[in-house]
Amino acid sequence: MTSTAPHRPRARPAHTQGSTHCAYTPDGSKLVTVGSNNTIRLYKTGFDGEPINIDDCQEQNLSVDASDEFFVVGSEDGTVSLYSIPNATFDKFLLRCSLPIRDVALSPDSKWCAVASDELTVKLVRTDDNTKIRHLKEHNKSTKHLSFDTKGTTVALACTDGIVYVYSLTSDEPELIKKVDGVIGALDTESDASSKISWHPDGRAFAVPTPTRDIQVISKNDWEKQRVFANGHNGDVTALAWSPNGAILASAGKDKRILLWETKTQSVIARLDYANVIDIAWHPENNLVSFTNSDGEVYIHPDFVPEQYEPLLKLAKQPAPFIHDPLSESTNVRRPLGNGAGASTSVLPQRQRAASYDSLMDGPLEEDEDFVVDDDGAGYVLNGNGKRIHDDYDVFGEPASKRPHIEPEYHEAFQPGSTPWRGNRKYLCLNLIGFVWTVDQDGHNTVTVEFYDHEFHRDFHFTDTFLYDKACLTENGTLFSCPPKDDTPATIFYRPHETWTNRTDWRTQLPKGEAVLAMSLSESFITVTTSANYVRVYTLFGIPYRVYRPKSTPTVTCASWRDYVMTIGNGPVGADGHTRLLYTIENVKRDEICQNEDTVALPEGATLKSVFFSDNGDPCIYDSTGTLLTLLHWRQPSRASWIPLLDTKLLPRLASGRKTETYFPIAVADDKFHCIILKGGDQYPYFPRPLLSEFDFSIPLTSEPPKSKAANPDAMDDDSPEAEDDESETRKLEQQFLLKGIAAAQLQDLVESTSGSHTQRSSLARLELEIDKTLLQFLAVECREGEDRGMRALELVELMRDRTGRMVEAAGKVAERYGRSILGEKIREVGERRVNAMDDDY
Repeated sequence: MTSTAPHRPRARPAHTQGSTHCAYTPDGSKLVTVGSNNTIRLYKTGFDGEPINIDDCQEQNLSVDASDEFFVVGSEDGTVSLYSIPNATFDKFLLRCSLPIRDVALSPDSKWCAVASDELTVKLVRTDDNTKIRHLKEHNKSTKHLSFDTKGTTVALACTDGIVYVYSLTSDEPELIKKVDGVIGALDTESDASSKISWHPDGRAFAVPTPTRDIQVISKNDWEKQRVFANGHNGDVTALAWSPNGAILASAGKDKRILLWETKTQSVIARLDYANVIDIAWHPENNLVSFTNSDGEVYIHPDFVPEQYEPLLKLAKQPAPFIHDPLSESTNVRRPLGNGAGASTSVLPQRQRAASYDSLMDGPLEEDEDFVVDDDGAGYVLNGNGKRIHDDYDVFGEPASKRPHIEPEYHEAFQPGSTPWRGNRKYLCLNLIGFVWTVDQDGHNTVTVEFYDHEFHRDFHFTDTFLYDKACLTENGTLFSCPPKDDTPATIFYRPHETWTNRTDWRTQLPKGEAVLAMSLSESFITVTTSANYVRVYTLFGIPYRVYRPKSTPTVTCASWRDYVMTIGNGPVGADGHTRLLYTIENVKRDEICQNEDTVALPEGATLKSVFFSDNGDPCIYDSTGTLLTLLHWRQPSRASWIPLLDTKLLPRLASGRKTETYFPIAVADDKFHCIILKGGDQYPYFPRPLLSEFDFSIPLTSEPPKSKAANPDAMDDDSPEAEDDESETRKLEQQFLLKGIAAAQLQDLVESTSGSHTQRSSLARLELEIDKTLLQFLAVECREGEDRGMRALELVELMRDRTGRMVEAAGKVAERYGRSILGEKIREVGERRVNAMDDDY
């Protein structure tokens, strides 16, 4: 319900008719107004008398911004002037441009002033030294409005071409990082309509008027549309400003009204009748707003927010209105405090880890940080004699109560193959079968499932009233889950692609308050990890198969393949304060544990980005360092080891250093890494649906480029084209030898654990033969290098797996072909030893 404030302040004639603007100092003590005449007025807050006038100024002043000590004014004659507030006098010209100034903005620390004019280039000038100027020139049109974010690290420009250009100021040379198109309209610099960029006080988003007379919120992290303040004005928006805590948005329009919007609900809470308003300024502390109009008048409006909504201004800083706020939807969980499956759980955003022990010792502890009450008589406070018992001192002689508490940092839970919300869209699942995505439609979602092979299955979509936030997709079906909300429990929904009965899908609910953290779908089972620290396993048609509590909690994620389930959870805390991730792999159907609470091999500070099984059924992980690893010997307890298959930072496409990109992991199949290439600093893929890319495996061995002649002009033999070719071929053969060895080891494990089929054993024999052929090619390269590489060449022969002697015999012929007689003799000795060994076996 909206209301109109009963008290109406008087209009104060401040300037002649024309563009009039105002700004409060950050401390709220002064209000500065500028206008079309050659007078600037300084109003003292709380004083109703005449303002201080500064007559030594330009005419046709079009913009103003203020700090506590000075303010800057941009004029139509192209000058930017700086004035002293304590002295109420002109100080200096900060900048001169050849065309009219349209907007000025001071950085949060007041050290820089951004200047927008009818020139194409926006200038950043140092307020204490106007010889220091930076130029923003990667946009194509003149700028109507500009604004610093709350940290001063970026500046956003609203240009006359209808595009918002965002520049990063973190380096000496400003860099264009984003073009936000399709939000503001194309406006002339002299237009009364506004495209002003107003940053929300929490710094995570900005609001901007749209051509449809609404106000759109854009998030800073991904530059996507968030909530919209709609259906308020009947005319173009001319001004807008957030309250200091971000709880209320004030906007003015050509419909001769000022609207007050509640940020949380985007609803109008008050309508005030004021015409021709072109600038609004909130007092930084009080319920006080000043605004100016095109008649040269200024209004200083106490009790601006109606009494019933005034408590909104007393709240702490409020969050920007996101469609899906990443802070409120964080899946990082802490260990539940309650007991039992139905106990309430606490799903909290990730806490920053406390400082190190040494840094905490440098300063005082937080109040009450060392406060302990001896409420059970356990003897951990002072005894009756005023002395601590010996157990209250640590090994360094420090009182135990003074030891700082290091808060462990848990790894956040995640769903493999999914992305966070960006605006109102989110990928629930991305894999080689297809992809599942959802669109928030305010009250319900629309879910779409698409397949790469349309001959395999047809795409489908449906209206989702459950608001599913996770999904898995396989050849057999699609699995969904939604979080608990109010009194509605979390729900799991499975829809098979094909069935021979009428009933095709099923749902089941989790205990009240229990949320799904991650889930996986194989051709045999459904696995769900929950916030109650349970792993729940279902058959494909909803029969509960197993429920157990994993040893490593809180759980992080899971993956499955056929009857095998891999769960990952937070383990003990390491020396750096981060928890170590532990994984368990078990065969659910046979009730056998293959690996029990083993360590996920992550470098210090790295996080897990995805986990999945390859098409051959081997576990793989991808971490934040851009490294893909697979697990070797995982079917044999205590033998598993993580083997790197690819380091994406060493890809040849990045060798020049001119290209910056990251990769979103999708799958490992056909001995390749399938992923989505991300550019422009993106962390997740977005719409329209990106194309899949694939990279061959390349075990990280060296990042050195091939040698060139310039490196050593005297060594003609080593730097010849033939030598470079040999070096390149050597690296290629090294990769083949290692990769085929890994493939053979994985296939050998499969054969031994399943009493392998004839096809599997034949494949293993072919793979071992290919390894020997690779070594034979390697041997030829070494023989070409000369007699001094003989021992390395002989080592290659000894690595051969063939026991019949045929490959060793072929190696001898290679040595003879290159005239390596001594090497040939050594190779024959190796062959004789192998034949004798075979005879001994019989």
